[in-house]
Amino acid sequence: METKPYILALDQGTTSSRCILFDRGGAIRAAAQREFPQIYPRPGWVEHDPAEIWESQKQAALEAAASLGAGAEQIAAIGITNQRETTLVWDAATGEPVCNAIVWQCRRTAERIERLRADGLAEHVRAATGLVPDAYFSASKLAWILDEVPGVRARAERGELRFGTVDSFLIWKLTGGAVHATDYTNASRTMLYNIHSLRWDDTLLDYFNIPRSMLPEVYPSGHVFGTTGLLGGEIPIAGAAGDQQAALFGQCCFAPGEVKNTYGTGGFMLMNTGTEAVESRQGLLTTIAAGTGGPVQYALEGSVFIAGAAIQWLRDELRLIDSAAATQEICRSVPDAGGIYVVPAFSGMGAPFWEPYARGTVVGLTRGSSRAQFVRATVESLAYQTNDLLAAMKKASGLPLRSLRVDGGASANDFLMQFQADISGAAIERPENIETTALGAASLAGLAVGFWKGRLQLLENRRAGRRFEPSIPEEERIERLKGWGRALGCAIAWAQNG
Repeated sequence: METKPYILALDQGTTSSRCILFDRGGAIRAAAQREFPQIYPRPGWVEHDPAEIWESQKQAALEAAASLGAGAEQIAAIGITNQRETTLVWDAATGEPVCNAIVWQCRRTAERIERLRADGLAEHVRAATGLVPDAYFSASKLAWILDEVPGVRARAERGELRFGTVDSFLIWKLTGGAVHATDYTNASRTMLYNIHSLRWDDTLLDYFNIPRSMLPEVYPSGHVFGTTGLLGGEIPIAGAAGDQQAALFGQCCFAPGEVKNTYGTGGFMLMNTGTEAVESRQGLLTTIAAGTGGPVQYALEGSVFIAGAAIQWLRDELRLIDSAAATQEICRSVPDAGGIYVVPAFSGMGAPFWEPYARGTVVGLTRGSSRAQFVRATVESLAYQTNDLLAAMKKASGLPLRSLRVDGGASANDFLMQFQADISGAAIERPENIETTALGAASLAGLAVGFWKGRLQLLENRRAGRRFEPSIPEEERIERLKGWGRALGCAIAWAQNG
């Protein structure tokens, strides 16, 4: 294994599938990306075509490997990282999906979660899974497929169907249907898995009436799940982790108290809490962190549903920008947002508010409001939402958290990172390589096959990038946060008065 020069990471995200090849020094040697369509059948519903997920991921892998002339004989292992909670059901014999994947953003099952709360299961969900009951997670999505897609429940009860998050589906496809498995991190996001006993939870399976035959086997994130012949020879699939836990690992947040925030389609902050599953009453989640065996480590997590997706909204729906990269100069072209606040609650609100019926809100508009100010307010919303998570994280952990490690596409925006430092009053540390989600998947796979000897080698590979320090007066910071708080109140009032 050690003679093979590359680890291949499959990064299957919400809006695109990517592939990155890393060398032994943790440097990117090749990359490819394929976007795929988002499907919106009704307001608040979001779906993906599983065939497009698979085809885009496969083509990205083939393209990245071809750009290096790398075949199976040069790749030591494959690591997978994926959009979490997105729910797929497929035929156990043919691999044919029974319907489109229901994406993590989809709110169609919000009423089912209300029923669960009314039935008195909210505390059991929190105690067993570390989660708060919400349509965000996989359980109610799977129940919806079983109940609403004609013929599916009968087929599932006959043992003909399989359920999985995206990692499971990719492992199934890569191994030609030989392996039906997931890892602890993805299982911990289904709202069906007991994160303490490390077993599927009988109470929740019974409540949602889910046949056990549908469920994948669960393993550590760094584990040889099987092999694939995708690139013309047998390559071990040796790592799998949900994207946010993969990013925590890729940022080398191995010690309790270390925190990262990823600016992707959503925004996700995780803190390593070690072997203790810290319970939060601040709207945060307790989840399993990625690992390679041995005692399970846990993390506290705060999730923002809409972060980079708000920038895509400016580009694709409003046509206010040509590219995400253009926002940096547009934001700098005006001294401030002119009193505008954008609350991008397009799919409800995640942590720390958990308001499923909130909707996007814009406040503070005047006749003089400009395009640049509107764009800046939308970009600033990413920092405000992240700061809400940071404040909750500080309260839950009791730690000062003077710095925050960042990654994800929007972290490349220097304006946003400086605004984040200013609004949070904390230093922002951006590594040289912001592709830490893919790096985390690669690291897990590489450790599992001996490509890297241990976590110390990963730490030695890590390269510091840029550090952003707070630069505005405290009074200005407080005033801006006060305006954001008023804007949040408007979005929540829309939900509560509906």
